[in-house]
Amino acid sequence: MSLSSGSRLGPYEILAPLGAGGMGEVWKARDTRLGREVAIKILPSELSSEPDRLSRFEQEARSASALNHPNIVTVYDVGQADGVSYIAMELVEGKTLRELLVPGALPTKQILRIAIQVAEGLSRAHAVGIVHRDLKPENVMVSRDGFLKILDFGLAKLTVPESGVMSSLPTTAQEQTRPGSVLGTVGYMSPEQTGGQPVDFRSDQFSLGSILYEMATGRKAFQRTTPVDTLSAILHDDPAPIASINPETPAPFRWIVERCLAKDPEERYASTRDLARELAGVRDHLSEAGVSGETFTALPPRPRRRLWPALMGVALLIAAGVAGFFAGQRAGKSPPASFRRLTFRRGYVFSARFAPDGQTVVYGASWNGMPVQLFSTRPGSPESLPFSLPSADVLSISSSGELALSLGRHFIDSWESMGTLAQVPISGSAPREVLENVLAADWAPDGVNLAVVRQVGARMSLEFPVGNRLYETSGWISHPRVSPAGDTVAFIDHPLRGDDAGILALVDRAGRRKALSESWNSVQGVAWSPGGKEIWFTATPFGGMVRRTLYGVTAAGRRRVIAESAGTLHDVSRDGRVLLARDSVRGRMIVLPPGETRE
Repeated sequence: MSLSSGSRLGPYEILAPLGAGGMGEVWKARDTRLGREVAIKILPSELSSEPDRLSRFEQEARSASALNHPNIVTVYDVGQADGVSYIAMELVEGKTLRELLVPGALPTKQILRIAIQVAEGLSRAHAVGIVHRDLKPENVMVSRDGFLKILDFGLAKLTVPESGVMSSLPTTAQEQTRPGSVLGTVGYMSPEQTGGQPVDFRSDQFSLGSILYEMATGRKAFQRTTPVDTLSAILHDDPAPIASINPETPAPFRWIVERCLAKDPEERYASTRDLARELAGVRDHLSEAGVSGETFTALPPRPRRRLWPALMGVALLIAAGVAGFFAGQRAGKSPPASFRRLTFRRGYVFSARFAPDGQTVVYGASWNGMPVQLFSTRPGSPESLPFSLPSADVLSISSSGELALSLGRHFIDSWESMGTLAQVPISGSAPREVLENVLAADWAPDGVNLAVVRQVGARMSLEFPVGNRLYETSGWISHPRVSPAGDTVAFIDHPLRGDDAGILALVDRAGRRKALSESWNSVQGVAWSPGGKEIWFTATPFGGMVRRTLYGVTAAGRRRVIAESAGTLHDVSRDGRVLLARDSVRGRMIVLPPGETRE
């Protein structure tokens, strides 16, 4: 049967052609029974005699009709008329993503709007065990108002869903693709799909990563001169970094794309729902991008108050060019250090550390009264990307990228906070709990042993490694940092609970403690300098102002001022850059009116 405008296919009046592909032709039609316009997809008659093609065509109807999601095209009907098999589906007025990409890369906001909707639609399909397997710009339709629909489940495959429980939907009860066969579109296949290997939902994540790359750069991620070369590139090559093509692309978005395009499925997302959440996180913080280049201006000093730390607004900063600043001081010059702000929300930063790459910053923060959560960011980017982990704070990062976390971290008085020590690779997996009631921890240079501070009964214990007690006090201990040589631990010894006054101290593996400073009115933050010749810390003398000064002291006790009114030290990179938190103390009045039950 040959279709043309004005002809009939069962109850449908054919209006106009919409497109064609390897799995069929698509026509605009009118349902004469309901008086609505639909899209009719048909399998050409010359192919209807091929059982495999016809079976996959029918599977598209079964797969898509089993899904109920606003970002997946709705299937209305499936049938045959005059020897032609067809599917009647929702008509989406708009353009395909391929048409939108003709001029080149898309604006970041538009990319994120599209990416989130695709990820959410795929998440629904993956949750019931359906993998699309042919995700590409041609199969993504964007309506005139920016709403998105995923099309064409003709290659959809039934798998075990992300939940691990097989779908009970009778419409998706059979797998139609034989093991070892290669189906999909060259350029958007995953490595495992290209090699004819079994695929699961992470194959769609790779295809989505290829689409995201193309939206951000205007180039296909793996385009080569021949299909064979393209397949080889998917298996063996990495695409050019997005930043080298479009430097304006937010760094957290680039990291998401890189993770989606990992050759090993294990390195992609454990859940497509997590992928959708991370894209939404980038979108939610995109409005802050206008202040990414802000230079921090020091506020005038204010008298120090003893206030609950959760009432502080904290800006996490990175001090750039610090190594040169210190060298200039020794040479008699004093070029100013520059500060770049990394966070722009109100709340409390618990801890922050440089990752092994020296660029990524991982930090734990409680924003706007929410529980502490783990984030990552990079200098020059205002966006912070949340980790897909339970309530957690970073305590330390090993040289191999192993995170020491505090799970469920909470304040136990005005300054002390504790949680459960856990370990997890920075690439992501389920945290492994190690020890309860831990206040702080730091990796040794070997990346195997940890120095920890934990509460044992009514006392605080500093242990290195775990179980080997080096120091104990009835006060409290904070900021343990293992030396680059691994033979000593620097820490702050606070004599009184609920007070951050104290001294900087050093203890060796034999438990010999040495005081490196006099007592300070407030002392927070410890890190070893690049090269390990000094211990840097931030403190305020008695009678001083609230903003702490950054000091350096040698193991022999020789101390110098590095930067006045610096803030609170969190970490020092190998090239001498410094992570600082600058507190903006705020107070508020909470009222319980007469007759009310809530403050």
